[in-house]
Amino acid sequence: MGGRGIENLEAARQALRAGLARSRALDAALAPAAPRLDEIRKRLPSLDASARLIRADGRAVGSAGGHIDRAVGPAAAVLKVFDAVHGLEQQLLADPRADLHGYLAVLRSLEEALRLLSNNYGVAVQWLDDIVDYLDDHFLAEPRFVEELRTDLGPLKSSLPALDGGLLAAALDKIESEFRRLLAEHTILLQMPSDTIGAPAIAPSPISISVISKLRAIVERAAVNNRLDRCISIYVDVRGANVRASLRALDLEYLEITPAEFHGVQSIESYIQKWGQHLEFAVKHIFEAEFKVCIEVFERAGPRDVAVSCFAQIAAQAGIHAFLRFGKTVTETKKDPIKLLKLLDIFATLNKLRVDFNRLFGGNACTEIQNQTRDLIKRVIEGACEIFGEILHQVELQRQMPPPPNGAMPRFVSFVTDYCNKLLSEEYLPVLTQVLIIHQSWKKEKFQERLLTGAILDIFKALEANLETWLKSYGDASLSHIFAMNMHWHFYNNLKGTKLGDLLGEAKLKVHAKLKDTYAEYFLRESWGNLPTLLRREGLALFSGGKTKARDLLKQKLKAFNESFSKLYQKQLNWVISEKELREKICQMIVQTVVPSYDSYMQNYGSLLEQDTNASKYVKYTAQNLENMLGSLFQHRNGRTMSLSMKRSNGKVNDGMANLSRSASTVC
Repeated sequence: MGGRGIENLEAARQALRAGLARSRALDAALAPAAPRLDEIRKRLPSLDASARLIRADGRAVGSAGGHIDRAVGPAAAVLKVFDAVHGLEQQLLADPRADLHGYLAVLRSLEEALRLLSNNYGVAVQWLDDIVDYLDDHFLAEPRFVEELRTDLGPLKSSLPALDGGLLAAALDKIESEFRRLLAEHTILLQMPSDTIGAPAIAPSPISISVISKLRAIVERAAVNNRLDRCISIYVDVRGANVRASLRALDLEYLEITPAEFHGVQSIESYIQKWGQHLEFAVKHIFEAEFKVCIEVFERAGPRDVAVSCFAQIAAQAGIHAFLRFGKTVTETKKDPIKLLKLLDIFATLNKLRVDFNRLFGGNACTEIQNQTRDLIKRVIEGACEIFGEILHQVELQRQMPPPPNGAMPRFVSFVTDYCNKLLSEEYLPVLTQVLIIHQSWKKEKFQERLLTGAILDIFKALEANLETWLKSYGDASLSHIFAMNMHWHFYNNLKGTKLGDLLGEAKLKVHAKLKDTYAEYFLRESWGNLPTLLRREGLALFSGGKTKARDLLKQKLKAFNESFSKLYQKQLNWVISEKELREKICQMIVQTVVPSYDSYMQNYGSLLEQDTNASKYVKYTAQNLENMLGSLFQHRNGRTMSLSMKRSNGKVNDGMANLSRSASTVC
């Protein structure tokens, strides 16, 4: 045992060492194959699933083929379309400027492809989901493999991914940029011609047909892709800026004037005239052209309201409201007769543009413009009728005022008659008639022509009544005759051949002509007619043999003449005959009354004073001196003015009515 046992132990040790060496060698040999073994380990589940199909029921495996084919077909179609979409990428990322219509054709192809993808994508995913359920229900695949398939299908079932990778959005951005460029490069300012005579009533379209076609094509594609609002925003931005620039060129700063900055309607009279011209140009040319382009560009994008809404935004941003606010501001100024004419001017402008306003701003999108326009028209009509209705009362109130102290015709009288002629003119009569008709209709009353002509006749009768009252207020009869001549001359000469004169009638005017002549006779007889009687020859003939006594009597007569002449001349030097023709006529009548008698008298008896050292004391005038002095009478000279304030019956000045006359004075 001893020897043999040791040998056995030695042999066992050697065997263990050899086994350990082989294990190490094997381990070293297997080390390079470790990754492949790991890969085999990972593939075991799928291999097991494949093996399961082999182990599954033959009929179940056979029927699985049909399900798989039906699922793969739609998926393959989707992949094919998806490849086609990406085939359009290069063309759609190019600049559409070179060939817009070709670019839009490619874009339509993309839209169609995306529609196909959208329509088939869900079907493909549903079929894939069904086949996974089939594999699971029939145990044809490893459960873990089926679960992984369900996990992969989950996101595809919950939402539609961006199948084009953002290509459609990029293409739409490009055509919107092209839309802006086309608008900007083909937009020009519309300038108001200095001479509107011969200019077209309606401006032509500011954008060519070819450009309109391109813009319309872009809008159609934007509308199809739910981006019409972005095109509208771009359009309003670009075209609105152009309209604002066109209006700024008209210098419309006056539209922002506030009522506090007005010093009566006369201070803005020129602005009101500009307002009418500028509004007509803006409506008939700028806004009309803009409306046409809006319709042409957006007419195929949907309901007409789309184009009208777009136009309404442009009109509002461009400043149509400023025009309407200015008109309203005018209605808020103090009332006076000139304001009536200006209100009629505003109404005439609005009425002239009524059809255009209804067509351009008649849609629901323009409700605010419609409301402002209606409010303005209402204010204009009510204001005009109120002023027209008060004129008679204001003329009657002037009766309480004293007449001009120099006998001149009150300036307000000529103002009133001129004013009535304006109201009866072809420019204002139709407008005032229409205003009164509308105002009467609001009160459910029928308009009668007598309402207008009768009111003007009543105004003239009030002037005649004023004349009679004023004549009685003069303390000097001769001065009252001068005043009467002035008034009756004006009523006849200045109204003859006018609208007011035609309304009064020839018989009425002749009465005033006759009264003018009558008062002229009264004036001459009661003033200058007495002067020649101071130069009677009686008495001088009795002293023909005695020069001394004759000379003394001559001196007395000349002294009396000189004193009377000087007194009359000085008194009447500041009296006024307003009309030159009448003034010259009266002066000539005085000359003929005084100078021939004086000249004849001096020729017959002047020699008696030739040797008298004090002759110049009595012979103060020559016949020519008298004629020159008398010819200088009744000229206009500075004097007190007579204001015509529009008052209420209680005597307080009406805050709404200023002065009838432009200068607020009746006498120079």
